[in-house]
Amino acid sequence: MNGFLDGAPKRILVLGGTGYIGPHLVSYALARGHQVTLFNRGRTRPGLFPKAEQLIGDRNVPDGHAALQGRTWDVVFDLPTTNPQWIVNAAAVLKGNVSQYVYVSSTAAYKDFTRSFPDETHPTQDPAPISGPDAASAQYGPKKVRCEQLVQEAFGAGATIVRPGLIVGPGDLTDRFTYWPVRIEKGGEILAPGTLDDPAQWIDVRDLTEWMVRLGENGTGGVFNAVGPRTVYGIGELLYGIKACFANDAQFTWVSQPFLTANKIRSWAEMPVWSFTGHTTVAFCTSVIEKALAAGLTFRPLATTVRDAMTWYRGRPVAEQEKLRAGLSPEREREILALWRAQQGPR
Repeated sequence: MNGFLDGAPKRILVLGGTGYIGPHLVSYALARGHQVTLFNRGRTRPGLFPKAEQLIGDRNVPDGHAALQGRTWDVVFDLPTTNPQWIVNAAAVLKGNVSQYVYVSSTAAYKDFTRSFPDETHPTQDPAPISGPDAASAQYGPKKVRCEQLVQEAFGAGATIVRPGLIVGPGDLTDRFTYWPVRIEKGGEILAPGTLDDPAQWIDVRDLTEWMVRLGENGTGGVFNAVGPRTVYGIGELLYGIKACFANDAQFTWVSQPFLTANKIRSWAEMPVWSFTGHTTVAFCTSVIEKALAAGLTFRPLATTVRDAMTWYRGRPVAEQEKLRAGLSPEREREILALWRAQQGPR
């Protein structure tokens, strides 16, 4: 038995499919025996999935979805979209021809990032315009909100809105999670932010995409926060959990949030994954996931994510390994630690 709700493979259309989360979703869907069609421009990693049907189109042009005309699918996964016009154009072709439309949104859709523990009923931001001069300049969150609304209007009960937070693991080019295992593996004194109980949330890209495929298998509609782990971690639990993956002399020096803020050390930038009460990133680190858990979201061990993220990191170009896109440089870390020790005075 394959475990599908109706016992039959699905005809799946993936809009995108070759970026960060796409290959993980497509690989899992193919492994589950589904018939997968990829729709994209064919420019990024062409030939990546020879067993999947490839349709070429450009969502930036008015007739860019023409290759989808007259076709039907059970499930559509819309992975890369922040442009509301793309949803309008896709719906014009696919409405009535698909049973379920799964749209990847973001917890950035929520209106007040400083409020802890938002669930799916938390107010969202004002939606961005669909077109016009203000559409292109609209911020990420409002664009996602408008896309969500357009999907729900077009596909009704067949709409599934998934709101991830920080997506981590193999393929993550933001380095917002990878910074920590890379830094901890090097050992020595490590600057750690705030207090051990300050919140941290993330989701392994494979946990996210495999769960999304299962939502499609089961025809599960609705809106879902999609982050992990099962219970909210403190940043201390995360960092010590990563440290347990390495046998070295790594030691954490915990530096207070006010001191970090005064020295322009920001959460989610110089200190990734971490947030604190009242900060504009706290909603990203405390989202409520009871609905997703009830719908079958599961999580692999932290050690597995760390191991696989490091394996992928070591395969990247040397220049990317040496200059991560998030976190502190070694020089800046030493500077802040020295300033912190000077403020603490002699021991």
